[in-house]
This record gives sequence, C-alpha cells and structure tokens, in this order.
Amino acid sequence: MQVKIDGKNINYEIMGEGNPIVLLHGWLTDLETMRPIAENLSKNFKCYLVDIIGFGKSELPDNPMHSDDFGNFLFELLKNLNIENPILIGHSNGGRTIINAVGRELFPCRKIVLIDSAGIVPKRSTSYYIKITISKIGKRIINIIPNNNLKEKLRNKLLSKIGSEDYKNSPEVLKETMKNILNEDQKKYLPKIKAPTLLIWGSLDRATPIEDARIMKNMIPDCGLIEYPNSTHFSYLENINQVNIVLNNFLSHDISKPSIHN
Repeated sequence: MQVKIDGKNINYEIMGEGNPIVLLHGWLTDLETMRPIAENLSKNFKCYLVDIIGFGKSELPDNPMHSDDFGNFLFELLKNLNIENPILIGHSNGGRTIINAVGRELFPCRKIVLIDSAGIVPKRSTSYYIKITISKIGKRIINIIPNNNLKEKLRNKLLSKIGSEDYKNSPEVLKETMKNILNEDQKKYLPKIKAPTLLIWGSLDRATPIEDARIMKNMIPDCGLIEYPNSTHFSYLENINQVNIVLNNFLSHDISKPSIHN
C-alpha cells in the first residue's frame, strides 16, 4: 500500500488488528528488517510496517533531510493514516525519528521501544560512523533470523546491497542527509519523552554504542534498558525470540479487549 506524504509516495503494510503499532527501520534498510517483530506483535496489535522516505519502495526526498524533517514525516504519516496514540518501535534512525517527533511533542503516543537507536552525536568523526554504519551493517543478520523464507529474502534483497560501496553509490540526497543527521544531537528531547520507554541494545554495537543507551536511560523519565551481551547493532534480530517475549510482556497491558455485549 502507499500513502502520499508531502507529495512523495510512501510504502507501508498493515498486519493484524488492535491498538496501533508503528515500526520504523534503520538507515539503508527497509520495512523487511522489522517484519520479525511485526509477525509476533500482529497477533494482538495492528502493526504498520513503513518504508521511511528515501528507503525501500518509498520515494526519495527532493532535498537533503534533517532530523526535524524525519520527525515531521512521522507526524504526517500518522495524520494521513488516521493513527492515534500509537505504540512506536524504532531501530537506529527509526529510533532517532521517534525521539525527535515525540520530544518535540508533535503527537501523543502510548509507549516507545528504541532499539540500538541513533540520536546521540557520535564522539568520533562523522566519516568514521558513516563507515561503520554502512560497511558493517547487517553482516551478521543472515544466520540469525529463524524464518528461512525471510532470511533468504533479506539475503538477496538487502544484505547483498550493503557494503563499503553502498554509501558511495547512494543518491547524493541520502549522503547529504546522513551527514546532516549525524551532527544533530537529539539529547535535548529525551527529558520531554513522557511515554513509558524500553531500550533494547547490543553491548557490542559500534554504530550506536551502549553508552548512548545509558545516556538515554538516565534522561528519559520512565525508561528501562535491556542489554544483550555479545550482540551488535542488530541486537533485536540476533535475539529475536527473547526480544519478542520481552515485547509481549512490555505491551501486555496495551492489548485491546473485545467488547462484551449483553
């Protein structure tokens, strides 16, 4: 399915019924990387899998984007799809987008899950983190996804595209966008996030280090952190069965109950 946001066609899918959950993928990936979570949560929730503008089957932006633009994109997406008070789940840049939108109080949300989230300005150079994010991303995903069909789909569609040449070959608008957002600190928005928040992180994450998670935990008022030792930037896929159990527990009180008619 597609929806038009600021004149651009945005690709999305819906799975399940119930209270809405919006799942946002990370940089240079697409909605397929969030499907293992959605397949579990769609048993009790209405899950919206979204290709963020510029990625997957969604159209590229006309101009380089900033963090506020991604936050505005999420706001417009919710408005156009009539999604109210959602649960938000974001990986990497998807997490940055959530932090920006919720921290700027663009809309209310029920709960938030940030997975190896971006949003803290890296201590090392921008070029270093571009290299880490692009050249290393996804290399361990192939053998950690339990669904063989999804594994093969990701292998052919996603992982084969990700490598040291991927950033060089990316459209200029995305390269400039990445330079912009890596230097835009979202830390100031963390104390303004009032929704209960769960952080899921890999202790060996080099793209968004575990230190970032600890900063977020200390600054977000109602926040908990689950750390997976020996896991990387895709900690949720490396521990998908455990993560799905954790999410089921965290969101158990948000399952909509069917109406009882006398």
